[in-house]
Amino acid sequence: MDIRYFIGVDISKATLDWAVFDGKTIVLQSQSANSETGIKTTLKLLKALPGFTLREAVCCMEHTGIYNAHIISHLYKIKLSLWLESSLQIKKAGGLQRGKNDAIDAVRIAEYAFRFRDQMRLWQPPRPILQKLAVLSALRQRLLRVRQQLQQPITEQQGFVDATLQRQLLKSCQASIKSLTTDLEKADQQITHLIQSDERLKELFGWITSVPGIGSATATEVLVATDEFNQFTDPKKLACHAGVAPFEYKSGSSVRGKTSVSQHARKRLKSLFHLGAMSAIRMNGELQDYYRRKVAEGKNKMLVLNAVRNKLIHR
Repeated sequence: MDIRYFIGVDISKATLDWAVFDGKTIVLQSQSANSETGIKTTLKLLKALPGFTLREAVCCMEHTGIYNAHIISHLYKIKLSLWLESSLQIKKAGGLQRGKNDAIDAVRIAEYAFRFRDQMRLWQPPRPILQKLAVLSALRQRLLRVRQQLQQPITEQQGFVDATLQRQLLKSCQASIKSLTTDLEKADQQITHLIQSDERLKELFGWITSVPGIGSATATEVLVATDEFNQFTDPKKLACHAGVAPFEYKSGSSVRGKTSVSQHARKRLKSLFHLGAMSAIRMNGELQDYYRRKVAEGKNKMLVLNAVRNKLIHR
């Protein structure tokens, strides 16, 4: 692509800060409301730049969840190339930084897009049905988290508090826990119906859950995280994304840290693969045999368990 203008956008809930870099200098800076009207107003300023065309421009922004919904939807509709990048990636690439505000961040994003234009990865929207699946999966996670916050303390304090008080606490939370469980069951039913209604999702879901230890929750998260395996085609990259791949930590003759996994990971995916690995080593089969053999050889149990998580991802 022959890009002439690199647009950086810093996104917040209420506002969008824009900066346009032409490879030499910042030719435009502006702030707009994070709304359709604000975006359209700024586009008029962009189109007034000398020789500006949508085909020769790219808009780079950070992943901000729901806050970038308006700008992504509108810019994709008018066919302006979009590049969504990790905020940590942009920050690390910027080197030592002093001071911070939204206008400066927009400039840094625009300059980042120019510097790393050879590594540009243009964004494509997932299928609408996968977007629905992502929303339902997120809802399910929130319901589980809230129910656990209510249920776990009461369960753990049993035997440590007065029996009468324990019964009162259980009674106080019983209706809430029951309601959350009902909502959770409904969310599970909606997820199942959505997957079964689409041939591609149904096929992929069947393949993923055929791996011993992998259940429906993990399979759903994998479908969302990989965009139906369009974003990741290499198991090593998925293992890295899930925080399962081990990395060395050494330099010269003096720095000799332990080989460990990176903390920059999709924590939810890592947690689910951990549960899957725990399930797999309890089932008769190759993974259980592998785990027992390595532990018998004196290997650290958590290291072996991480290897099992890696094997699940590769399968």
